[in-house]
Formats: sequence, structure tokens, C-alpha cells
Amino acid sequence: MKKILLIGKTGQIGRELIKDSASFDFEIISFNRNKLDVSNATQIKEKLEETKPDILINTSAYHVLPQCEENPINAMAINFIAVKNMAEICNDMNIKFVTYSTDYVFNGKKDSPYLENDETDPLQVYGLSKLAGEYAALNLNPNKTLIIRTNGLYGGKTGSSEKNGNFVLNIIKEADGKKEIEVSSEQIVSPTYAGDLSKATLKLLKQENETGVYHLVNEGLCSWSKFTEEIFKIAKIDTIVKPVVRNKIIGQLQRPKFTALSNTKAKSLGIELPSWQDGLKSYFNFLNNNEDES
Repeated sequence: MKKILLIGKTGQIGRELIKDSASFDFEIISFNRNKLDVSNATQIKEKLEETKPDILINTSAYHVLPQCEENPINAMAINFIAVKNMAEICNDMNIKFVTYSTDYVFNGKKDSPYLENDETDPLQVYGLSKLAGEYAALNLNPNKTLIIRTNGLYGGKTGSSEKNGNFVLNIIKEADGKKEIEVSSEQIVSPTYAGDLSKATLKLLKQENETGVYHLVNEGLCSWSKFTEEIFKIAKIDTIVKPVVRNKIIGQLQRPKFTALSNTKAKSLGIELPSWQDGLKSYFNFLNNNEDES
């Protein structure tokens, strides 16, 4: 059984990896943030020496877009510098390094799902910081780094945190007591359930020699307004969804219009994720069960 040291145990993907690991014959070790701070390279090295894992998985990110624009140094510290340090330490210790990236490394002008080797061109600090992390990891641990790009991630009983939630939980809350809500129709994405992403990640890790950049998203694509319609349909919410084209630029923040991803490389290995509709159904099944989240 291979051993994984996980950073980000309370996040949407981290919780799912902990839940799924044993089924794929992995042992996961994780620590609270006060014992393992992703920005503390010394602490990372000490925990790696202490636990001696085969794999380090980093699920942490500074990902709230407006905050990235307002605090670019903080975004770079977590999404770039911390990733660079982890890759360097893993290279020195001969440990496989896995870190998650984003569709926002692309500019959204392609109008068809992005492949792993398509040209990157981020439009904002968040995408730039994540792309910098990709380059650093691939350059500093070239033989044992796996970059997993995903899109529109949602999962967990409270989402990414009790404060921030996720798109599904937040849009349900927003609809409460309203006859109609406006939702963006111009952005096209591949919304991805953390439970499906977790299983696909672990399947990919079973392919021990696979490194480089992989896309892992639920199959298909939709606008946020279409995704909302499906959410309300499953949740039996009567609120009408009014699709709107906002084309908003908030300060210097630009959002790419088309960032659906294609799981081309994963499919070639026989790793397929369910459709985004089935992923959403799985999430509601999870929300409706009475299990407590650890």
C-alpha cells in the first residue's frame, strides 16, 4: 500500500481523497493547518521526513478571484512559491508530487474544450499564479510531478468552507424566496464534482509512471445558467433562471468565456469521469444522506 501525505484535508477535494483512498489501496496521512502550513517549507520538509510518503498531494490554493487581484503577493505565495518549494523538496527526496491547477490558465477564446497541450494565456492574477506554480513544479521535479487541471469544482456539505460554500450551495441559498434569479450564460465550463475528481485522481495515481499535465473534469460542458437550471430541477426549486450576458470586468479582473476542458490524456488510459449531469446527481445524493463529514 502506497502512502500519501495530503495537504488540504478539509477542502472539497481533500475530504474526498481521504474518503476514497483505501478503496484504491492508498494510505493517506494529513495534518491540520496549524501543524502543516503549506507556505512553510521547513515544516513541509520535516513532515515528509517524518512520514516518509511515496506521494505528496497538494490541494491548497488561494482561489477567490477578487482577493487574488487585491492581494497578488498572497496569491503568488500560495499558488506559486509554496508549490515551487514543495516540488523542489519532493525532487530532493525522490517523492511524487501532485498539485491541482485550473481552467483559468487559458484565455477562453478557443470555443472548444481545451486539451492539455493547448497554449496557456491567463487573464488575471489567479490564473497567472496557478500557471507559475505549474511551470515551477514541472521544472523542479520533472520526472515525478503530476499537474491536475480541473474546472468549476464543488463538493462537501459546506463547500470549500462554511463561509465560501460552492456554486451549488450558494445558488440554492440565493434562490431562497425569489421568483427569478439572473445567472451568467456567457461562460462555458465543465462543472466537476469533487467525489468524481477524487476517484479519477486515485485511478491516475495507480498508473505509477504518469507525470505531466492532465485534465480531469466531469464530461460535457454547459453555461452557469444551464448548470443552475439542472440544480433547481434536481432540488425541486421553482425559481426561474434568467440567463444573462454580463461581460463584467471587476477592476482588472477578467473571466475567460470558454474554459471547458477535455480529459484527452486520462481517457487514453481508460480513466473516464461521469457526465456533469450525473456528477450533480451524485452530489445531491451525498447532500441528502445523513453521514457526517470528518
